[in-house]
Formats: sequence, C-alpha cells, structure tokens
Amino acid sequence: MRERAELEEWVALIDACLEPIARRPVDITDPDWSRQRSEGPHPLDEAGVRREAEAALRAVLSRYEAGPEDVRHALRALLERCRSFRWATALPFEPTPRGFRQRLLEMSVEDQGPDTRDMMVALNHLCGQAGDAGVNIRPLLREVAELSSDVDKYAMGSTRGILHAAADREPAGPW
Repeated sequence: MRERAELEEWVALIDACLEPIARRPVDITDPDWSRQRSEGPHPLDEAGVRREAEAALRAVLSRYEAGPEDVRHALRALLERCRSFRWATALPFEPTPRGFRQRLLEMSVEDQGPDTRDMMVALNHLCGQAGDAGVNIRPLLREVAELSSDVDKYAMGSTRGILHAAADREPAGPW
C-alpha cells in the first residue's frame, strides 16, 4: 500500500510540472499553430521531466500488469486524475511483441482517456505498425483486454470490449 501511495505521489508531482504546459492556450486561428506546436520541444523535455515521467510510467505499467483488479482500478483512476501526465507521457514504441504489448498496457491503464475515438485511432495506428513489423497482434490484444476495464465510459464500448473487437476483426486491429 505504501508503495502505491509513493507511486501516486510521484505521478502527481510530474503531473503538476506538466500542467502549465498542458493547459497553455493554443490559438487555433493562427495559421502557424500546428507547425509551432510540432516544432517546439516535447512537453516532457520542456518541463525537464522526461526521465522521471518515463520511469514513473514504467512503474505504473509494471504494477498494472502484475496487480489484481483493485490495483488496476486504482491506477486507472490515478491517470484519470493526472491528466497532464497521461497527455504527455508515453513510452517509445518498439516494433516487437513486447513493445506492442507495452503500448497496449498504456492504452488499457489510460482507459480511453478523454475520448474513445482518439484511442481507437491510436489503436489502429499501433496495430498497423505492429502488423507491419510481423508481430502476431491477436493474442496480445486478447491478453491485455482481460486486464482492461469493462466500463463503457462514453457509450462506445469498454476498453476491454474494444480490444476484444480489435482481436476478432479480420485483419486483426483496424476498424
């Protein structure tokens, strides 16, 4: 229990460092807004917390994968509260079964984030990358689905259901 409290404190601290960047206004009427955003430093680098954030995410994923449902539920709730951390922090994708599974675990603990559609677009892209790399994605989708929430947060299906549906599609993954 103490270990989980320390992890929650760690993630919350990183979240606080990222929040001013995540909440910074974006003037979408400026024709250069997209270019400026893509050419600027990544939020983790701007806040100077990349190493800490990636280590914290690895710790979250390790506990999420190994823990019982109450731990997974608590970690999903943590990332729901720490939205700036969730928004900015992701581990680099490795085109291997382990790398694909890791990214699926990130999606699972994020539990659709603020928008199911964004999760589905990201899942399609991820499945395409992994499939192109020769990864057998179907069993990994099913494994991670079993760790995922079965709550239908936005009336588009639960994370568990979405991952199972992706595994059952032909070809696996894409919508």
